[in-house]
Amino acid sequence: MDGNNTIKTTYREAIKQAIREAMKKDERVFLMGEDVGRYGGAFAVSKGLLKEFGEDRIMDVPLSESGFVGAGIGASLNGMRPIVEVMTVNFSLLAMDQIVNNAATLLHMSGGQLNVPIVIRISCGIGRQLAAQHSHSWEPLFAHIPGLKVLSAGTHEDARGMLLTALQDPDPVIIFEYTFLLNKEGELAADAGAVNITNAKVRREGKDISIITYGAGVYKALDAAVELAGAGIDAEVVDVRVLRPLDNDTIFNSVRKTHRVLLVEEAWGAVNVSSEISARITENVFYELDAPIQRLGGVEVPIPYPKHLEEAAVPQQNDIVNKVKKMLQHD
Repeated sequence: MDGNNTIKTTYREAIKQAIREAMKKDERVFLMGEDVGRYGGAFAVSKGLLKEFGEDRIMDVPLSESGFVGAGIGASLNGMRPIVEVMTVNFSLLAMDQIVNNAATLLHMSGGQLNVPIVIRISCGIGRQLAAQHSHSWEPLFAHIPGLKVLSAGTHEDARGMLLTALQDPDPVIIFEYTFLLNKEGELAADAGAVNITNAKVRREGKDISIITYGAGVYKALDAAVELAGAGIDAEVVDVRVLRPLDNDTIFNSVRKTHRVLLVEEAWGAVNVSSEISARITENVFYELDAPIQRLGGVEVPIPYPKHLEEAAVPQQNDIVNKVKKMLQHD
């Protein structure tokens, strides 16, 4: 800890401390998922928690996403507050029936009688050479579904705080976490805790262009903004954070301020979150734009295994810098 009352921690540890705090605060909270107990989690996020809380609250489950997500939904309907961990986003497809047809619809189909207060944590895998069946950025699939709240923890602050707020929500919440960031160190307030899960957040103020992003794109955009500042370009970085429902006001206010927009995300370029944000900007604040909206998204291929190809498949810091310079016609 330094004199500013901050601590240095990894993204992984931030998630673990959020789970620990939630379980200490509320005995209804429990964690369930594949290898979360004895093994300590596929990415070591829950290491040590089984010893601290016991098998009733740190539950290893069979390799059946549909089965254990369904069990989590049942537990939430009966007064518990389950945290369900899905090891990688690719495996979430096996639970889509439970998530889409049960968790997201029961409040509506019961005429408001049945809330489903489940929190589902899903790891996105791009950047750790986990190849096409253990990677990808599929946040847009979930952001499409009414009845869900969809969050993206692109910073240490949100990795530490989103879970605590999500567990207070009466309805299902999906939290995307990023394996690419697990070992990354960052600074947190010593008393870091629950965060707002309603609004987007301006992570860096600027006046020349708005770089609007989320998830694994946030730190890349912030690093790009520092590099751009050296070239005399003052970039604003907006972390969307809440992918459903989108916070229009924060996004539109940034557009009104800078009049130029670059949308960045790792999901495939077509029909993604950036597509929706672009449409909303065009429909609502078109006349604030001084130039066409530009997008940087993932290349539309299954995520490759080789490191150089994996890096080429998603936007990197230098891609953001080069795109912004081109948009502003800087050499």
